[in-house]
Amino acid sequence: MSWELPPLGAIRVFEAAARLGSFTKAAEELGMTQSAASYQIKVLEERAGTPLFIRKTRQIVLTEAGQQLAPHATGAFSTLADAWVATKGGATGVLSVTTMETFASNWLAVWLGTFQLMHPDLAVKVNTSHGLVDFTRGDMDVGIRTGSGNWPGLTAHYLFKADYTPMLSPRLAESVGGIHRPEDLYQVPLCCADDPWWEIWFKAAGVPFEPDRVIAGPKLGTQAYDAMAALTDKGAAILTKNLYSALLEKGQLIQPFDVLGSDGDGYWLVHLESRRNAPKIKVFRDWVLAQTAEIREREKRDSPLGTAIKLARASTLSP
Repeated sequence: MSWELPPLGAIRVFEAAARLGSFTKAAEELGMTQSAASYQIKVLEERAGTPLFIRKTRQIVLTEAGQQLAPHATGAFSTLADAWVATKGGATGVLSVTTMETFASNWLAVWLGTFQLMHPDLAVKVNTSHGLVDFTRGDMDVGIRTGSGNWPGLTAHYLFKADYTPMLSPRLAESVGGIHRPEDLYQVPLCCADDPWWEIWFKAAGVPFEPDRVIAGPKLGTQAYDAMAALTDKGAAILTKNLYSALLEKGQLIQPFDVLGSDGDGYWLVHLESRRNAPKIKVFRDWVLAQTAEIREREKRDSPLGTAIKLARASTLSP
């Protein structure tokens, strides 16, 4: 079988230039001169019969044809690299993970050491940001994000719900005589009081949210910082329960109410479908899914269907 392919060296230069946005940076990455890189691009454009880049002063921009080719070129080289690693045996090198700071500090930081002990030849590099990553053009291998699990071009693996509820330190709660009703939360500062989660949670609790009664607490921008404020008695924070269960179990924070607010979102592990069998992605994906399996099982048991099944079983066992 034969394929009509351009010179693979030219494709490699094109992929690097498209990813890095520069002929010079592509040349540096590939260990060649800038003129040699430019020549390879010229060869490729002649074969394609159309420009792949628009040359501007100190800048190159992909043409429409270049935009169509770039993600496929990156995917092809990634697949080839993964196959080569698998041929050599095992998951090695660097696994780049993009996620939010809250997940990184409250889940990855707790469990990642276990993974590294299991896979000493695979270094994990974590990048924290709120922005979505283009996996076809960036250097990220895996992402962990919140949402509905529907991201075009990506395979998404469900981890657990992102439902949230108010939490605060026992000392702060005691300082106002305890938090017994949702309205009692108005007696303490609320971290990020303008966060829509507060209104959603109060509505779920069956109580209207009254902004005029709120004592504004620290406005720090992320759950990770809000949790620190709550731990140091600065206010009540509205936090994702599945990420802060350890602090609840230790009694460092308390959850006054069983009611959870929800946007319908969950935490998901995502990667390119074309890289599902990459050794380093596979071992990390399988490990994360195993580590979060107990949470998913608990969610099933606590769901309305799970509760109905438990009640049905109990009734059949009753004398």
